[in-house]
Amino acid sequence: MPGRNVQFAAGCYYHLYNRGANRSTIFTNDDDYQDFLQRLRRNALLNATTVVAWCLMPNHFHLLARQENEGRPARMMQCTCNGYAQAFNRRRRHSGTLFQGRYQCILVDRDEYLRHLCRYIHANPVKDGFAFAPELWPYSNYADWVDERRRIWLDREVAERQAVEQAFVAEFFGCAGRYREFVRAWAERKQMPDPLREYVAALERGE
Repeated sequence: MPGRNVQFAAGCYYHLYNRGANRSTIFTNDDDYQDFLQRLRRNALLNATTVVAWCLMPNHFHLLARQENEGRPARMMQCTCNGYAQAFNRRRRHSGTLFQGRYQCILVDRDEYLRHLCRYIHANPVKDGFAFAPELWPYSNYADWVDERRRIWLDREVAERQAVEQAFVAEFFGCAGRYREFVRAWAERKQMPDPLREYVAALERGE
């Protein structure tokens, strides 16, 4: 299912992800997480790609991205991952491969996959035992989706991202409260439509 032969097209959604080589740690502290996020946001803007949902974990990351017009999601990923890997190695005086090969990409071509993928991404910290609730993990945008993030100030770029997230939640889930309940239902696999089970299993195997 996953692969690198996906053809990017305007208006389409993609699941983009990667992990550390040999499952090694790629984010060791807050500075690492913030460095990756800053690169991702800058490159998303430069390449007309909207990162709708994201979660960074110690040894991997998941993104749900949408190509806008003549956007270049592939270029966004290349610049972000290569730049981050070089900076990571410089900070630690380390050489060698940081990521497990090139990033992986899946075209998200069904609404049910899209909705579940959002939940999968945001529930990752709970599933992997890093947080008791998704809103307690600071390195995802789940808290923004459900209005849990406290913002001391709001610049134009942040306000625009927030508007995109709110519009996405409204379109696919109705409201933040419904999305919160949808994520909470993660543990109750009986609520997951049968056609999604193989897809979820593949995601969890990292395929």
